[in-house]
Formats: sequence, C-alpha cells, structure tokens
Amino acid sequence: MVQTTNRFFDEMSRLMNDAAGAAQGMRREAETLFRTQAERFLREMDVVTREEFDAVKEMARLAREENEELKARVAALEAKLAPPGAAPQL
Repeated sequence: MVQTTNRFFDEMSRLMNDAAGAAQGMRREAETLFRTQAERFLREMDVVTREEFDAVKEMARLAREENEELKARVAALEAKLAPPGAAPQL
C-alpha cells in the first residue's frame, strides 16, 4: 500500500508540474500577444518615443533661451538708436 500511495503522489506531482508549466507558457504567450497589440496600437496612434520627446523638448528650451537673448539685443540696439528723450517702444 505504501508503494501505491507514493506512486499516486508522484503522478499527481508530475501532473501539477506539467499544469504549472503549461500555465506559465500560456502566460508568456498572452504577454507577448498583449505587448504586440499595444505596440501596434501605439504605432497607429503615431506616438513619439521618449527619446524623441526629450530631444524636441531640449530643442525648444534652447530656442527659448536664444529668443530671450535676441530680444535683449534688439532692445539694447533700439535704445541706442532712439533719439534722446524719446519714449521706449513696446
């Protein structure tokens, strides 16, 4: 009887291991399918990558800084060219 019980538990253990392996394989397959669908959806939505967004953000920051510098230069040149006693233009 002891041997039968051990054999039964061995078979149950093997069955459970196989079931766990199958479930893990199904999980991996579902994750892959979901990831593929999500990537396709994002491509169709024309969403930019984080790297592209950061690059454009940096370009915009530099353009704003340059714009402020140019505004200051123009204001200084206008002040230099304005006749004495004239009101500054806005």
